[in-house]
Amino acid sequence: MTVLPTTPDHLLSLDEWIALPESSEWRFELAEGVPVISARPIRRHQKLVMRLGAQLEDRAERRFTVTPEFEVVVSAGAAATVRVPDLVLGPPGLPDDTPRLFGAEAVAVVEILSPGSRRLDRVLKYSEYAEAGVPVYLLVEPGPPVVLSEYRLVDAAYALVAEHRGSAPLGLGVTLDLDALG
Repeated sequence: MTVLPTTPDHLLSLDEWIALPESSEWRFELAEGVPVISARPIRRHQKLVMRLGAQLEDRAERRFTVTPEFEVVVSAGAAATVRVPDLVLGPPGLPDDTPRLFGAEAVAVVEILSPGSRRLDRVLKYSEYAEAGVPVYLLVEPGPPVVLSEYRLVDAAYALVAEHRGSAPLGLGVTLDLDALG
């Protein structure tokens, strides 16, 4: 039997969040001070993350770094919000010992839709990342076919740049082969 970790009796600050122990069994995020626990994604989702991450890494050419399941602080207030996108594109040369990025420090975040995250990724995280100043939001529909929606931050809100199928020439200076992801 799996026992869920106990949760605190108050809203967590960013400092309290950082002080918590790491876990490989659960996936944790912090939403307005409340720890959120979710199950690990299914294998298909994880394979898509790996393949997409590998393509981005291969094509990055020092434009950005690629890290799966990396913390992005979207709000550092008294009741902090820390999200863990499927992939985070960070600045070039990001040191390996970096524990997290603040929203505007990220080059882009990537979320891959799954049955349990559709509304969260399309609505809540979409607005949180925009408010935090994440310049580019890439939202992937696993398909088939795989569809990648590319959003760019314009006047503090995301604007849809393109919905890519097949080949995805991104404004980040890379072209992805979406058909190879499925």
